[in-house]
Amino acid sequence: MRISSLIAAGVLSVLLALPSQANEAPPHSALKTVGEGQFSYLFWDLYQARLATSDGKFHSYQQNKPLLLELTYQRDISKADFVEATLDQWQAQQGSLQQRHRDWAAQLDKLWRDVKKGDRLACLLRADGLVEFSFNGQPLGVVEDPAFAAEFLDIWLGEKTTAPKLRVALLGQNNNGS
Repeated sequence: MRISSLIAAGVLSVLLALPSQANEAPPHSALKTVGEGQFSYLFWDLYQARLATSDGKFHSYQQNKPLLLELTYQRDISKADFVEATLDQWQAQQGSLQQRHRDWAAQLDKLWRDVKKGDRLACLLRADGLVEFSFNGQPLGVVEDPAFAAEFLDIWLGEKTTAPKLRVALLGQNNNGS
């Protein structure tokens, strides 16, 4: 009787720990690639980027949830450099940094890790409009501000991106200009 109670308690605890199907995003592998591209700075290859959605097409942030942007690093980059580069991109796109950008950068500094060659950092725009980060397949945390998603993803996907060739590749528009 005691062993069966322990087994039942173990099964119950495992079931309670599982995420609910209603809030669960599909696994990254279930998403279909929209496009992929290489990001280089001067003569350094920094990362390979991949954009994926449930149907393999990108229309808008509102229509494509979940949406995954996954970066596979080809060099070691410190977390501090990555956070600083994110701030630089927001400033380049918007002309100036706002307090929200500094607040988001502080959150990213808590979530992100230093990356080594071969590491994967993924940004998942969930159905609820929030962004969830993972590192080498392990969850890092969520930015709880719905306004963050578009401004962060615009670094790669927005019309004012500083990497227009990567944007075209990620959006799958490099075949016959489509």
